[in-house]
Amino acid sequence: MGRQYLKEVIGLPGLKAAPSVNVPAVVKEVIESIRKEGDVAVRRYSEKFDKWSPQSFRLSQADIDTAIANCPKQTLDDIKEVQLNVRAFAEAQRGSIKDFEVEIRPGVHLGQKNVPIDNVGAYIPGGRYPLLASAHMTILTAKVAGVKNVIGCTPPINGEIPYSTVAAMHLAGADEIFLLGGVQAVAAMAVGTETIRKVDFLAGPGNAFVAEGKRQLFGEVGIDLFAGPTEILILADETASAFTVATDLISQAEHGPDTPAVLITTCPELGYSTMEIVNRLLTSSDLSTAAVAKTSWEAFGEVIVVDTVDEMWELGNQYASEHVQVFTRNPRDALERMTNYGALFLGEKTCVSYGDKVIGTNHVLPTRTTARYTGGLWVGKYLKTCTYQEVTSDQASGDLGRLCGRAARAENFEAHARSGDLRANKYKNDEIGWIEKSQVANGSRL
Repeated sequence: MGRQYLKEVIGLPGLKAAPSVNVPAVVKEVIESIRKEGDVAVRRYSEKFDKWSPQSFRLSQADIDTAIANCPKQTLDDIKEVQLNVRAFAEAQRGSIKDFEVEIRPGVHLGQKNVPIDNVGAYIPGGRYPLLASAHMTILTAKVAGVKNVIGCTPPINGEIPYSTVAAMHLAGADEIFLLGGVQAVAAMAVGTETIRKVDFLAGPGNAFVAEGKRQLFGEVGIDLFAGPTEILILADETASAFTVATDLISQAEHGPDTPAVLITTCPELGYSTMEIVNRLLTSSDLSTAAVAKTSWEAFGEVIVVDTVDEMWELGNQYASEHVQVFTRNPRDALERMTNYGALFLGEKTCVSYGDKVIGTNHVLPTRTTARYTGGLWVGKYLKTCTYQEVTSDQASGDLGRLCGRAARAENFEAHARSGDLRANKYKNDEIGWIEKSQVANGSRL
């Protein structure tokens, strides 16, 4: 029968037209201004973009206590329970990363240490939605990794402190919390100001300006990943429920108007039923985000029918989606068949929303097919895997010296070779032509 596209991407009207705002230029101006003027520029851009200019952007302990006091008890209890899940998984990840030392030959010791980054800046978005779950994923994970200092920045919402987000940041372990949003927050953390410590690494999602800021600052600081719109891919066979598939596609489409929501299935009936249910749910339900989800689904939703399960896996790997849900008779087959994905969600009892909000795995994941070469944010992103070497045997150092001399001269690196020659001379009594007698101390070898 061949592959059938029951629904294809059409894109948003005018998507290819020139943008009204030159995002890279705006971001570059903000970064350079903050680099030159520090806090003065931070305040200017906060007033311009967020209408926010408090006496201090940094929240005091009293401010944090007030935020926590203003959170409903159930919200605080839920934050704590979710963070227990995130912490448990992050600690398991950290436990899987081992330091080691090995003696590869007598007297030659090689080792590896996983050293936490000193200073991390976490950006917690607050525009369309206050994504307090991002506090768990970025701040808490960094603290489990052993990061000494984590700064958290989140914007005000309608000129007010987002109490729940602040509570989540504090409970996650943030050492300093700033009520500061947008690219001005990212730039201030990356370059440092009079009141904001310069960090070594930036983590957390954000809008197009935040994402561009991280792109321009990458190299000067590390970043978690280059993020694009949220993505969901569902791989399903005839055993899947069309209502569940439709509900889960919509759950991600509500993130924004440009979210790819894709179904690949071996069952045409499931494809048609899913499209009918999606359209019905988006037009007849009381979904508060229906307008955004409808725009996203109409522009970027896809439904594809393939002939075989093998073709389903193959096409799924080509999409390399951020989130991949698997609704098949044997969903754990995906662990062997899928190689390109940000995170897998196996079976109908789980869903992407669990990963986004509560289950414990990290929700900062690769998008735009970057899952072909990288995974998402995890404890290991906050660690520097560093090596060390020690030679304790005279014989081993002399043997390595001879080997180094030959290997370096094969590459025309004479000075490298001479470092090896010195050890061969000292520990193996090799006669080295370039070493003059006057360089030998008291008539002995160097």
